[in-house]
Amino acid sequence: MPSPRKSSARQNVLAQWRGVDLEPVETAMAIRARPADKIVSKVLGDLKMDSRRAEIEIVKVWNSALDPNITAHAQPANLHKGTLFVNVDSNVWLSEIVRYRRREILDRLQNSFGKTLIQKISFRVG
Repeated sequence: MPSPRKSSARQNVLAQWRGVDLEPVETAMAIRARPADKIVSKVLGDLKMDSRRAEIEIVKVWNSALDPNITAHAQPANLHKGTLFVNVDSNVWLSEIVRYRRREILDRLQNSFGKTLIQKISFRVG
C-alpha cells in the first residue's frame, strides 16, 4: 500500500472549490486498479464460458456428424462430468437409439472430441 502523500497547494484549492476533499477516494480508486485481462479472465471463468463453448461445439458436431433422422428426434441437453445427457422426443426413438445407435453415436462424438470429454451418453425422454 503506498504511503500517504502530503496535499499540494493545487489539491487544497480543488478541495475547497469542490467543497469536498476527493483525494482519499481518488487514491483508493487508483490502488484498486487492476489490469483488464485479469478482470476479463476472472469474469469468463465465473461464467464458465469454456464449458459453454464446448457444449455449443457438441451441438454443432451432433447436427453435422449424425444421421438427420436421429438429430430430428434427439438433441444434446447437458454435459456433466464426462456424461452427455441427450433429450429424445419419444419412447419409440429412445428405444431405437439406445438399442441400435448408442455405440455409433458415442464413437462419432469421441472421434471428434476425445474420450476424456465425452465418456458416456445418457438418453432420456424430455
